[in-house]
Amino acid sequence: MSTTITSPTEKITYEGSKREIVTDKGVLRYHEAGDGPPLLLLHGSGIGVSGWRNYRGNLDVFAEHFHCYVLEFPGFGVSDPVDGPPVLTATASVTRFMDALGIESAAIIGNSMGGVVGAHVAMQHPERVEKLITIGGVGPNIFSQAPSEGTRLLRDFADAPSREKLVRWLECMVYDTAVVTEELIEERWETAKDLDSHKTLAAMYGSEAAAAQQRALEKSDTPPYWSMMRKVQCPTLFTWGLDDRQCPPDMPLVPLRLAPNAELHVFPNCGHWVMIEAKDAFERIALEFLRR
Repeated sequence: MSTTITSPTEKITYEGSKREIVTDKGVLRYHEAGDGPPLLLLHGSGIGVSGWRNYRGNLDVFAEHFHCYVLEFPGFGVSDPVDGPPVLTATASVTRFMDALGIESAAIIGNSMGGVVGAHVAMQHPERVEKLITIGGVGPNIFSQAPSEGTRLLRDFADAPSREKLVRWLECMVYDTAVVTEELIEERWETAKDLDSHKTLAAMYGSEAAAAQQRALEKSDTPPYWSMMRKVQCPTLFTWGLDDRQCPPDMPLVPLRLAPNAELHVFPNCGHWVMIEAKDAFERIALEFLRR
């Protein structure tokens, strides 16, 4: 059964230290914790996603060593929406956010789309990214089917949303489906009904958007971003779940070869949400990398 997407009367509110800052392209909202060198945590795309939901379980650990900023990208139901392709508007929001807070440079952790955004920032503004950790997302499908199983489920939801389709996608994100609790389903479903959030999802994964992206790709002379990963000069750690069905684990092979200071860590018995399913191991490895 499909549902009608409507605009709520107010934004979803979350627990934690949520802040907001006014920029020339609307309000950016974020969570802030800890003290030390700056660390930006960038969220992924998908249904009902937010920075807080991606990183709320990791924030305390990273805040022991870093001044953490969990940025909410425009158009995902928390920060003000901005017109344009979601990856590009998210990339622009990172430097706009850093400028607004006077952050000259920072380390970045990016989940899925957040990793792609982090790579874009590192390529366009290398002086502003000290180190980059990505969680899935970066690179092309080499041996695996494209679009992936997870992307096909996202397209199905974007074209005709339903709670049942949300559950199917959530279960595709993880190795252990026990992670998909009723609480998780309900909070994701609540945000998925936000008009801005669904508009962004459809712009990334809907059938019409996918067809338009393919037409643009066929006419474009611009190489895909992953083919330019040699421009990412900062130390880079690609992290991946071996059982990732959204971004299969063949994807990092090309960027791993191209980025001059890159390494890869693959977590067994783990899906797309490495920072959740392999929480302790991910935090340990990420901290070792960041503190070298």
